[in-house]
Amino acid sequence: MNFRVRAQQLDRAEGTLTDTAVLDIGVQDTGPDGGRWALAVRGVDVTAVSGEELVLLWTVRGAPHLYRRADVAEVAAAVEPFSDADAGKRIYDAARPLKAAGIGNLAALDEVAARMRAVVRGPTVKGDVSGRLAEVLPEPYLRFCRPCNATHLYEMPFRLAALRAGLELRLDTSPPVLERITGFAKAAAPGDRFDLIRAYLRLLGPATPKHVAGYLDAPVKEVRAHWPEDVVEVPVDGETRWLLAADEAALESADAPATRLLGPFDLLLQAKDRETVVPDPGRAKELWPVLGRPGAVLDDGELVGTWRPRRSGRALKPVVQPWRKLSDARRTAIAEQAERLAAYRGLSLAGVEFA
Repeated sequence: MNFRVRAQQLDRAEGTLTDTAVLDIGVQDTGPDGGRWALAVRGVDVTAVSGEELVLLWTVRGAPHLYRRADVAEVAAAVEPFSDADAGKRIYDAARPLKAAGIGNLAALDEVAARMRAVVRGPTVKGDVSGRLAEVLPEPYLRFCRPCNATHLYEMPFRLAALRAGLELRLDTSPPVLERITGFAKAAAPGDRFDLIRAYLRLLGPATPKHVAGYLDAPVKEVRAHWPEDVVEVPVDGETRWLLAADEAALESADAPATRLLGPFDLLLQAKDRETVVPDPGRAKELWPVLGRPGAVLDDGELVGTWRPRRSGRALKPVVQPWRKLSDARRTAIAEQAERLAAYRGLSLAGVEFA
């Protein structure tokens, strides 16, 4: 855990977009304390970051992620499925009707992408794009949505085709607005820095191919086939895992003193070895419920509780549920982070409630 905290720079006071490592793998932007809060807790002054420096894309698991705009070409190459079978796993139930119709999964993503790009000539709301696609794509691409009482494109092909179409999501729009990425061109291949398997090992290692496959929604055999050669074996909880050889010394480095209020979808919480991140099964259920995830309290390389925001008017009062008795010094450090969170949200802090 200390290795991951340091690798993800959660122990630093200041940083820039250029030197923020989590932007190499993507920073999930879900909820009010999403991508930019994840950057803020890693020392980035997000108030000084312009919209032109960041780009929001649907990528890993179809979730919206922030990246440096300058890296779009390599990101587009990095998030490509490894194969047609991999694409089929990533688009879930949409693969079945395509297979029945004799349409390859990658070919289907390309077809959806071409249609999307033709539709999105200027900023366009997601629902309008979806409606237009339902008019021009044949039945294997479509499904009947009971809640909407309408026929839509399957969701995952829609999301995973957007970047193939050279489309980004306009920041801070709800419902999402898609628009063309200026000068978009996908790189032939990603460099090592943006390779998602290497990035996972660098930021969430030591790990197994199964962990990485779970993060990517990819088949384990595909991840094994693309496993880096420059890795070393590391035993964790009686299991053999792997780490990039260049990071082996860092695994034994000193502690990572830091207190942070992590957003519900912070990268540190996205690791697929949840039993390592939170060994207590009851606490794990508390941190990762099916719906309505809380944030996590990080203290000196360990998760020590959960938190939820409570807002009243222009005031914020986070409610912290500790998993152990906290010293006065720890509570003070958490209150300082709550002050930081309130400032990020443009609110005043009305204190911290320790449940």
